[in-house]
Amino acid sequence: MPKSLFWTRTDTAGSEQVVFDDRQGLSAQGVALAVDPIPYTLRYRLTADADWSTRRLEAEVEGAGWTRSVRLERGGDGWQVRTGEEGNLDAALDATGHPPVGLPGTGEPDQLADALDVDLGGSPLFNTLPIRRIGLGRAPADLARPVTVAWVLVPSLLVVPADQVYTSLGPGRIRFASGTFTADLDVDPDGFVVRYPGLAERVGAR
Repeated sequence: MPKSLFWTRTDTAGSEQVVFDDRQGLSAQGVALAVDPIPYTLRYRLTADADWSTRRLEAEVEGAGWTRSVRLERGGDGWQVRTGEEGNLDAALDATGHPPVGLPGTGEPDQLADALDVDLGGSPLFNTLPIRRIGLGRAPADLARPVTVAWVLVPSLLVVPADQVYTSLGPGRIRFASGTFTADLDVDPDGFVVRYPGLAERVGAR
């Protein structure tokens, strides 16, 4: 049977629900909504192989008068990135006093060559990918593991390589670091985020 998780954003008004099957890698589809920097709805489909390395991500984000999409797929010759856009996100951002974000995707997919994981901005689900892939749930405390991800910014869907570090802090606790940013994540026994300080908290049935 598929499983479902729901998070509420703590940094802005927003939420995310994902329905998934993790019996053999991960097959997931989710919807996220947020109001920052402008209101948007994000829909995604994610496939990870049995070793939890990302195989494919398809994402579409929509706001008032604009839609963007990106598809990332990893194969033997590296990452393939395809994008689409209708309307004008930059114009919508400019109208609310925000700077432009440019085009979705990447002009240089070779820069993603070292990435085995994808990180979709604002989604706590995607932290689970490296956690499961490198087995951090079973790792001794203070074991730090660097990873390179294909980071998909939201709502622009710009794709850039990013270096991150995951450190086991003991059962149910993992430190996430990227550049000068750090957050100590609470995770369940399957490696799914329960609490991401400054971003999201998981909500169960009432």
